[in-house]
Amino acid sequence: MIEFNFSVVLAQWPMLLRGLGLTAALTAASALLGSLLGTACAWARLHGTAVLKQVVGGYVELVRNTPFIIQLFFIFFGLPSLGVRLSVEVACVLAMVLNLGAYACEIIRAGLLATSRGQIEAAMSLALTPWQIFSRVVLPPALARIWPALVSQIVIVMLGSAVCGQISAEELSQAANLISSRTFRSFESYIIATLAYLALAVALRQLLNWAGPRFIFVSR
Repeated sequence: MIEFNFSVVLAQWPMLLRGLGLTAALTAASALLGSLLGTACAWARLHGTAVLKQVVGGYVELVRNTPFIIQLFFIFFGLPSLGVRLSVEVACVLAMVLNLGAYACEIIRAGLLATSRGQIEAAMSLALTPWQIFSRVVLPPALARIWPALVSQIVIVMLGSAVCGQISAEELSQAANLISSRTFRSFESYIIATLAYLALAVALRQLLNWAGPRFIFVSR
C-alpha cells in the first residue's frame, strides 16, 4: 500500500518559498515589460513605416510559431556564441518578455482596431497631438476591451516559466525537482508544486482583474 508523506516535502519550505518568490518576480517583470513591448509593437503594426511593420510582423510570427523553451535556450545558450552572456535570471526575463510581447501585440492590436473612427476624429478636432490621441483616446478603451485576454496570456507566460528550471533558474518547478531528488517523494513534491502554481495563477488573475480598471484604464 502506498503511503504519502507530505511533511518531508513541506520541511523543505524555504526552498519552495524561494522558488515561489523567483517565479513571482519573473512574472512581474515580464508582465510589465512584455505588455509595454506588446503595446509598442501593436502601434508599430498599425501606424509604423512599411519596413517597421515587416520587422515587427516577422518578430511576432517567429515567436508565436516556435516553442518557448527553444526561445529560452537560444537566448541563454545561443547568444554567448555571439559574445552576449546573460545571467540565468536576465535570460529568463528576456525570453518571457519577448514571448509575451509577441502575443500581447496581436491581442492589443485587435483592441486598437475596434476603436471607432469617430472617436479619433473627435480627438483630432480638439487639436490633440498624435501621442495624446493614442495614449488618452485610443489605448485606454482598447485595453478595457482586451483586458481579459491579456490577463489570460500573462497567466500562461507565468505557467510557462516552469521551463526556466531547464537552465538552472531556481524557480518553483526547479525547487520541486530538487526536493523530489532529495526526498524521493516525487508525488508529494509535484502535488505541492501544482497547488502552488494554481494558487499563484488564481491570485495573479484576481490581482490583474482588480488593478486593470483602477490603474490602467477606466472601467465604464
